[in-house]
Amino acid sequence: MSKVIELTNENFEKEVLKSDIPVLVDFWAPWCQPCLMMAPVLDELSEELEGKLKVTKVNTGLPESRDLAMKYEIQSIPNMKLFKKGEMVKEFIGLRSKDAFKIELEGEISETS
Repeated sequence: MSKVIELTNENFEKEVLKSDIPVLVDFWAPWCQPCLMMAPVLDELSEELEGKLKVTKVNTGLPESRDLAMKYEIQSIPNMKLFKKGEMVKEFIGLRSKDAFKIELEGEISETS
C-alpha cells in the first residue's frame, strides 16, 4: 500500500520543512499524463525507501495548491523536488523509470548534509 502523503498549505511545513528525513515532493496534476505514469513509480519508491525518504504529492490542479506551486516556481510537471532539513536540494523534472530514479534518489539521500 502506498505511503505517499497528500500535501496542502496546512501540512506542508510539518510534513516537508520540519521532517527528520529527506522528503520528495511531487508537484502534479490529474490532467497530466506523464504525472499519472509517474504515480505508480512514486508509490513503489515510497515503500522501498520507507524510513529513508518520505514521498509526498501536491496537486497543482487545486486552487488551494497554487501558492505552493508559485512559491516553488513550478513551470512544468511532473516536477519533483527533494528537501533535506527544510531546504530544497535537488529538482527532478519529467517522467523517469523507477530504477533510474531510485538510483538518483539513493545517491542524494545517502549523502550527509
